[in-house]
Amino acid sequence: AGPVPALARGFAVVSHAGGHESAVYEARFSKDQRAALDFAETSVHTVTLAAKAITAAYYGQPIAHSYMSGCSTGGREGMLAIERYPELFDGVVIGAPAMRTGDSNLGIEYTQVLLNRISPLGADGKPDVSLLLTGDVRKTLVDGMLNQCDSLDGLKDGMIENVAACHFKPAKLVCAKGQSSGCIGQALADTLETALAGPKDKAGYPIYAPVPFDTGTVATPMGYLPSGAPGPFGPPSKATTIDLDARIHAIRADAMQRLTDTNYWTNLNTFLDRDGKTLFYHGVSDFWFSPLATWDWYERAAQTNGAAFTEASRFYMVPGMLHCAGGNSFDQFDLLTKMVDWVEKGEAPQSVVASRRDGSATRPLCPYPSHAQYKGGDVTKAESFECRAPEEGT
Repeated sequence: AGPVPALARGFAVVSHAGGHESAVYEARFSKDQRAALDFAETSVHTVTLAAKAITAAYYGQPIAHSYMSGCSTGGREGMLAIERYPELFDGVVIGAPAMRTGDSNLGIEYTQVLLNRISPLGADGKPDVSLLLTGDVRKTLVDGMLNQCDSLDGLKDGMIENVAACHFKPAKLVCAKGQSSGCIGQALADTLETALAGPKDKAGYPIYAPVPFDTGTVATPMGYLPSGAPGPFGPPSKATTIDLDARIHAIRADAMQRLTDTNYWTNLNTFLDRDGKTLFYHGVSDFWFSPLATWDWYERAAQTNGAAFTEASRFYMVPGMLHCAGGNSFDQFDLLTKMVDWVEKGEAPQSVVASRRDGSATRPLCPYPSHAQYKGGDVTKAESFECRAPEEGT
């Protein structure tokens, strides 16, 4: 909600754990039918109805408007709200939704396996990706991304703002004959190109979306590319084989996964007929869920619902931002105020001013696929940038 929490603004606020009390995900809760169903979807409905009733009883009158905001699993719950309970909210802010975790986890594992295949062996005789993706190699990759994409927004500042126009090619970094530094091997270039394009089944059908190359993709310890050390997905994998067809079949046959996924439903006409609004945001350097997977759903929803959806929604890519926050990014922004103004005043949002966490600079977030293009002036001020469609800036 930005620097001032919703509660401090005078909202009645409720939050919940989806029926899952553990600090981290573990297997026991999903074995209980009610707990599993609550987590998969019904907690959103149950908690919202209870919260509305409590609020109305306290204030002695029905609530005027209701909003929801969340990131990751909270973002998935926001998608649950607009897809399965379209009467609950007037506006929903959805960040980096965990909407197809089986697929995204498989994509992460696939990337690890491909890198393991070309990694040197460690002391235990097994692949050690830290010997492949060394600090120097990671720097070479970041420098290469910036050389190919940084200036597309009119300013070389270590940020890739023009996300839609950035088509980073690792092959351009392959060592020339006799070159030993500031470059990468052909095998690594080929592997990165294949891995970040996303896994496909034997028929060539995509299993998961591509992962964009961004400055945080190679960050440690929380980047998308593995470091060889324990990370957000547990201990490092040493596997060099993976049966993608068998794995995706198992995911599609998993009842809990099917009920939890929010990737498929795109008919939102009840929500839209009630003038419901949605604001999406996703870090381009997200190490868990690809922003292009969320964008894929957004495009399919636009096909299903037409202008009714695109006029009632916005999608913001956040360059450099990791999962929900962090990274070399402008990750401080207030979408709640934009949502309230849209629902209650009819003021549709366009650019949103975002700031660095230390307050040293501001910059606009622009509705994707437009981006913040530098037009001149103080590079630390948002007013020195304008939102521009990618075809206008390349």
